[in-house]
Amino acid sequence: MNLLQIKTATARPLLQLFKPSSRLFFTVITATLLFSQNGIYAQDTSKGEVKNTVVVDDDYKPFNIHMHLKNMHTWHGFVVTPSPMVATSLEYNSKNKKFVFGLWGGAGFSGDPITTNDGDRVNANYKEVSIYTSYHITDKFFVEAVSHNNYTGVEERGDVLHYWSYKKTQGYNFVDLNFGYQVTKKTSLYLATIIAGRAGDYEVQRDGSLKDSYTHYLEVKHKVWEKENNSLTLFTSGAFSFLTDKTFYTDQKANIINVGAVYARTVKAGSFSFPIEMTAMWNPEKQKTVLQVDIALF
Repeated sequence: MNLLQIKTATARPLLQLFKPSSRLFFTVITATLLFSQNGIYAQDTSKGEVKNTVVVDDDYKPFNIHMHLKNMHTWHGFVVTPSPMVATSLEYNSKNKKFVFGLWGGAGFSGDPITTNDGDRVNANYKEVSIYTSYHITDKFFVEAVSHNNYTGVEERGDVLHYWSYKKTQGYNFVDLNFGYQVTKKTSLYLATIIAGRAGDYEVQRDGSLKDSYTHYLEVKHKVWEKENNSLTLFTSGAFSFLTDKTFYTDQKANIINVGAVYARTVKAGSFSFPIEMTAMWNPEKQKTVLQVDIALF
């Protein structure tokens, strides 16, 4: 499996939610938006009349944009692109801050070498536009769905680009169903499950059929040190499947795939503050070791 198949980053009906032709997807999103507004109503009983009036929160901003600069891009133990890149996002946030719906985009500054369908070697810049939505059920527990749409090198390789395609063997579009839980103030758990065997999350059987893996990615984080605007967090992650030996992240069997530390601090420049994270990552499965720097511009 190449990096394009990795992030190019358990129920079949759930995948239909992410197809543009699915009315159910838009119905669910619309209903969630309406209920997540958490509007505050007051009764006006003057002159014997009862009226419902909305109390407007002038500080509420439903839309936000973010921009990050990174020396490379890693995800779940993989180096998605070793080149410098910019990451942007456009988000809708509900008034009660529980619901988020957004678009995440990544673009590389320089090309990574790929092989075309004709056997030539060309460079292709990293390109991704993914869709995500999350809901905080409690302050400690959230559920999230992400449609990863990494189309790096698709056109350069000679393939026809279909942004909304989720074919098993296409190699760049798949959906994660994720859960996060804050165990303590310093410790958190994160479980991501790939649904419907897209983008290579399957095992080829002896008869040539494809068996879905529904790969699980489990990550544990623990903050070991914090002082003022500085902190150090350790993490370890593994990938496994209950159905196949091969997983989306590993070649043969379940394994530890992401071990490291994140040092975070806030750098001030005049009246501006820039949160910066440096991640030291080691993937025992792929024998990859990298340092990633992530600067949040806004």
